[in-house]
Amino acid sequence: MFPSLRSVSFGLALTLLIVSCGRKAVVNPSDPSSNLSTQAVLGYPSLAIGNASADGSEYLLIKPQYVLSYQPLKGIARWVGWHLQRSDLGSADRQDDFRPDEDLPRNFTMIRPTDYTNSGFDRGHLCPSGDRTATENDNSATFVMTNMIPQAPSVNRGVWNDLEEYCRTKVKLGLEAYIYAGSYGEGGKGSKGMASTIAKGSVIVPNRCWKVILIMPEGDNDLSRVATEKVEVIAVSMPNSQDVAGTGWRRWTVTVRELERTTGLDFFSELPKAVQDKIEN
Repeated sequence: MFPSLRSVSFGLALTLLIVSCGRKAVVNPSDPSSNLSTQAVLGYPSLAIGNASADGSEYLLIKPQYVLSYQPLKGIARWVGWHLQRSDLGSADRQDDFRPDEDLPRNFTMIRPTDYTNSGFDRGHLCPSGDRTATENDNSATFVMTNMIPQAPSVNRGVWNDLEEYCRTKVKLGLEAYIYAGSYGEGGKGSKGMASTIAKGSVIVPNRCWKVILIMPEGDNDLSRVATEKVEVIAVSMPNSQDVAGTGWRRWTVTVRELERTTGLDFFSELPKAVQDKIEN
């Protein structure tokens, strides 16, 4: 099921080409910045020309449920972005159908669910299963391995999950959110101790897990409303470590601007600079 197209104020045509039985949308390679997904109308944190970077370090995938920039040399996404509103939350069961992402080019190394087995790290969702429960298809879309990172169990099942629940609670109260999640660095502490990689080196274990969230009242023309509406902005950066157990997500809050400096990403890039300066600091 495709999410309804949201109105955007910048007047650019949203010309996504839907292929593969509606499972994937690909940007126009000639000018991807003018074809922002409805899941990330506030901007892509990083964007190469076309749908791949010149050095092969990132590959952009746009799905109906979320957008992600995949790092084929690391086996994980650099970031995943999605929009969350009340219509995304329904009664669909958790599908648990972890699988390789068939939307990747065939020359990429396919990461499989078993690559995480007995590693000491969870298959940690970036776009959560719980944010896509409107239909079974939407929920299933969150279980492709490009949406996973090796995450310490205490992070995935504890503080990270608590922040996901916080966002869903806000949305159920009549708000909506734009969310980005990812990781950086190398080397995390799982249930079996420290590790830099898993899957015989095919998957990097990140050092930190981060998330950026903008929460605002429900409405249309979201880009233009950010400057005038009362918005809540949350940014967190936490160690990918068992040691975070018992710490709450507020312990790890940072400013968006701090996270940009650390990761080299550019959040909310479609907003006017004055608005970015206000909400990112």
